[in-house]
Amino acid sequence: MNQKNVLVLFGGASPEHDISMASAASVIRSLGRHNVIPVYITRNGKWLLYDGKLDNIQSIDWERFGTSAILSPDRANKGVLRIVGEKVKTIPVDIVFPVLHGRDGEDGTVQGLCQLAGLPYVGCGVLSSALGMDKAFAKIIAKNLKIPQSEYLVFRREELADMEPALKKIRYKVGYPCFVKPAMGGSSIGTTKVKNKQELKEAIALALKYDSKIVVEKSIKGRELEVGILGQGDGAEASVVGEVIPDGEFYDYDAKYLKPGSQTIIPADLPEETTQTIKKYALDFFRGIDGRGMARADFFVDETGKVFLNEINTVPGYTNISIYSKLWEASGISLQALIERLLELALEP
Repeated sequence: MNQKNVLVLFGGASPEHDISMASAASVIRSLGRHNVIPVYITRNGKWLLYDGKLDNIQSIDWERFGTSAILSPDRANKGVLRIVGEKVKTIPVDIVFPVLHGRDGEDGTVQGLCQLAGLPYVGCGVLSSALGMDKAFAKIIAKNLKIPQSEYLVFRREELADMEPALKKIRYKVGYPCFVKPAMGGSSIGTTKVKNKQELKEAIALALKYDSKIVVEKSIKGRELEVGILGQGDGAEASVVGEVIPDGEFYDYDAKYLKPGSQTIIPADLPEETTQTIKKYALDFFRGIDGRGMARADFFVDETGKVFLNEINTVPGYTNISIYSKLWEASGISLQALIERLLELALEP
């Protein structure tokens, strides 16, 4: 591919801000010969463009050295508008690479802005991003596709004003132990594994801090497996399957990013039939939501060998410990080649 002007969006107002920063640093280092246009979104939602060296974006004082910028929705003026006082300069953009995890980046919002602007962008479209992000709707899709998943219940904030009926329903339909999650969340932020009624109450209160809708899932005793997806439609491919062994009771935020004892085994030691089932379910779901570009699908395999879909992530991490790029590296695709392929996919009709 010839050199392109690649707008990299990162940071953001979601709780996954810091993870986005680390992911974007890896992406920017891997963009090779392309011209990178870095736009940092603060935790308050302000867009800032930086013109200096990008050796370490996490050490830049963006508030001090960045200049205001917005993505123009005007298709006749495709690019980033750099704003300094009363002066506005258009910086042409060929492709947008959103490295934004969570709300207002992974949920179809930024993708919609790119659609309005008429700019190609890396990753899933508006609908598939929204469906992948919302765990409650993702479960409806999985059910219709006949992909096994754990027993679950969905509750909205207004249903939990009187918590007792919900607690009773959870006890009898889902049981203990179970997981409580914000419906629109990532990196296990706001997710809790609970074993009794008191812990359940506390977990619900925590999840509601991050979303007005929560998902309660039956815990599956077994192994945690992950697989990467690359491509679109019938051309989408699945990577080798990897296994996560968390340093803790489950693969929560601390186990993912803070505890050194968590391990990934790539490829996972699985029967070939189980590996193929995981890949099939991942691709079925990805195609079912009309996915494009990239995704990482997470699964459980219980003690009997049955495979259950956990969830899908349409903007997987690219940090130095993120499993998505490791899965593809083990499949024969380096991070730089992976990024290049994603740019090519963004330009495909």
